[in-house]
Amino acid sequence: MARQSTPPFVPRSRHPGTPIVVAVDGPAASGKSSTAQWVARQLGFRHVDSGALYRAATALALQTLPDPASWTESAILDAVRDVTLREAETSMVPASAAGELGESVRSPSVTQHVSRVAQMPRVRKWVNELVREAACASSVVVDGRDIGTVVFPEADLKVFLVADPWERARRRLLQRLSRAPSDVEIAAETERLVQRDARDATQTVKARDAVLIDTTYLTQEEQVERIVALVRVLAGREAEPPSPLAP
Repeated sequence: MARQSTPPFVPRSRHPGTPIVVAVDGPAASGKSSTAQWVARQLGFRHVDSGALYRAATALALQTLPDPASWTESAILDAVRDVTLREAETSMVPASAAGELGESVRSPSVTQHVSRVAQMPRVRKWVNELVREAACASSVVVDGRDIGTVVFPEADLKVFLVADPWERARRRLLQRLSRAPSDVEIAAETERLVQRDARDATQTVKARDAVLIDTTYLTQEEQVERIVALVRVLAGREAEPPSPLAP
């Protein structure tokens, strides 16, 4: 099915004090969300994880329609009719009328089915509209898919994070298991990530003007420092001393 076009984001003027949009794209487990959240905290921006909205839609669909074979775009949109983005510390997080969705959006079953939901054009349009609304109120660091190409094609700064699949798998398992994973576990997770990359290929495209950062041999602190430095230059604050990175 052809992807529906979305309205272009109107570029903001670069007058001091005007909101800035930083777009962070990349494949699954490339560190987009954690890096974007850290960058936002360092700069005093709001962090918006568009992937969390797709996960929220998937989690709610699983609650109301346990059989994914019955999912349609209309059914998914009905499940998320009261979902909004709400402020939580430095982030904007998805929440329903019952409150924040919490860790339910990170469950294995959600991970298994979220790619399918994210490929539905009307669901993507719903997510993109919520993310754009969040960027109207304050400077934001937005991560996810299509951020620099579709959601904010005129973003002030576009970053595309990549890393070797084995390293991405190792990092994901380290976070999930809270211990060093074995080579057998990493190999299995690498295969799953490669398959996920293939499914997400049309939504994981580097914008022509994005800054490519290979994080395979970088610490997260180094990733954050590079992006923060780029934003400071962009905002005309390159003369300011960098603030210490918070843990």
